[in-house]
Amino acid sequence: MSILAQNKFFFSEQKKFSSLSSHHHVHASPFPIFRTRVHCLATTTTTTTVKPKPNPDQLLVKPQLISPPSPVSIKARPVLDDPSLLSTWSHRAWVATGCTTVLTSLAKSIMVAANSHIWPEPILAGLVGYVLADLGSGVYHWGIDNYGHASTPIFGSQIEAFQGHHKWPWTITRRQFANNLHALARAVTFTVLPIGLVCDNPTVLSFVGVCSGCIMFSQQFHAWAHGTKSRLPPAVLALQDLGLLVSRSQHAAHHRPPYNNNYCIVSGVWNEFLDKHKVFEAMELVLFFKLGVRPRSWDEPNSDWTEDIDTPSQIIANS
Repeated sequence: MSILAQNKFFFSEQKKFSSLSSHHHVHASPFPIFRTRVHCLATTTTTTTVKPKPNPDQLLVKPQLISPPSPVSIKARPVLDDPSLLSTWSHRAWVATGCTTVLTSLAKSIMVAANSHIWPEPILAGLVGYVLADLGSGVYHWGIDNYGHASTPIFGSQIEAFQGHHKWPWTITRRQFANNLHALARAVTFTVLPIGLVCDNPTVLSFVGVCSGCIMFSQQFHAWAHGTKSRLPPAVLALQDLGLLVSRSQHAAHHRPPYNNNYCIVSGVWNEFLDKHKVFEAMELVLFFKLGVRPRSWDEPNSDWTEDIDTPSQIIANS
């Protein structure tokens, strides 16, 4: 190519880039520009989400009626022929096992004491077991009255039964013997039986036998405290009058507002001391500040805690 042709090519290219710079802001260069097309071999996969078109009907705010929360379901009123008050063969078997366990422990204590000629210590241990059983019944009664609910593991059924007892206390007098004692009899069997098998100390066996026996029968003592005087056996009335079993008048105070006293249900000998010195109130404060749990006794009594004044005869007439 001649010099003239090269100059012509140079000025023509410069003119093209000058025209591009005026419209696209591309700076002209005095040297030829070589264009290279780069092909990208990497492929990418993209997912395109197609958004649905808005529905005009959905853009309108329609008023909705919000129903109030349903009230807490309350257990239906029991009737006299309620099957849940009857004893089953399983209940009877557990009560028989519990009684056998307690009697075996006491018999073994008497035999060992007779062979070793040691009597004061086992007798004293039995009296201590009797007194502490009343205290234990009060602590347990206070706990399931004030804490937990029907779905609480292990103790849920007893919690539900004791809380329902406040509304319909007469049901405990209609509950059959084994039905009333089987839960405690099962617990006594599993705890006392191993002790009776491995222990040969008459003092320990006497304490365990008397204490566990009183705890197992505490629900029966409780039932007698709700019985009418005309229906109770004379021996039971005599024991109640002597203060050896919890009396009807003493336990009646537990079912009156504020429902936070007279928890002990074996002999009731601890009730006056515990209530006078506000022992349970102090325990409630400790649990509240440590765990943040409020007892039910701090709330105003509601219909679940207030006794249904209908008598069994009225319930029969209404059913």
